[in-house]
Amino acid sequence: MSMFPQSGARKPWELDYARDDKTISKFFNVVYAWMAVGLAVTAAVAYFVSQSDAGLRIVYGGGRGMAVVIALGMFAIAMGVQSAAIRINANVATGLFILYSALMGALLSGIFVIYKMQTIGAAFLVTGGTFAAMSVYGFVTKRDLTRIGSILIMCFIGLFIASLANLFIANNALSWLITYGVLAVFIGITAYETQKLKVLAQQYGSDPAIAPRIAIIGSLLLYIAFINMFMSVLRIMGDRK
Repeated sequence: MSMFPQSGARKPWELDYARDDKTISKFFNVVYAWMAVGLAVTAAVAYFVSQSDAGLRIVYGGGRGMAVVIALGMFAIAMGVQSAAIRINANVATGLFILYSALMGALLSGIFVIYKMQTIGAAFLVTGGTFAAMSVYGFVTKRDLTRIGSILIMCFIGLFIASLANLFIANNALSWLITYGVLAVFIGITAYETQKLKVLAQQYGSDPAIAPRIAIIGSLLLYIAFINMFMSVLRIMGDRK
């Protein structure tokens, strides 16, 4: 899932965290700012599509096949941006991130039809609190999360494939297993990606050519974690109209 430049043999606890506090703080301000922009774009697109019969027909009128096409397109964008991590232009990466956020909004527009606004708001708050707690943990912990992160990413790939398959199988038990699995996986991935971003911020945060690219890709990764956690929490709360 994450294809940032590797940090070699250096481990997080071998770095002097106090050395570049200002650089790290500036880097994470950019990361979280773009993540907030992505979430705002997703929310706006989702709401406006949900208010349009034509928009809903485009997204859902073709059956599950259209949802699969959109999901695969988003997956391709995310993997493409990450695989080109350092080579890609920061403006191109930003544009692709906004496109990804808009496509996600279209795909999630149905939540405004299915769930009450109070439930959506509550799920967002629960997700925000959980995300913040795990991001802080990933930022401050001196435990190396690399091995755990690698396992979680493999689990995510398995869950993604299972989700696509379940669009056609429609097995309720498998659906709930995927829901709780996704929530658990992305809670852990949030901490893992935050720690990796901190290491990269110390290495490249002062490089004006590389730092913006890493920041936007970091925003994308944390955005993906947040959205997956949010959808899992929303389904678990399950107060439908």
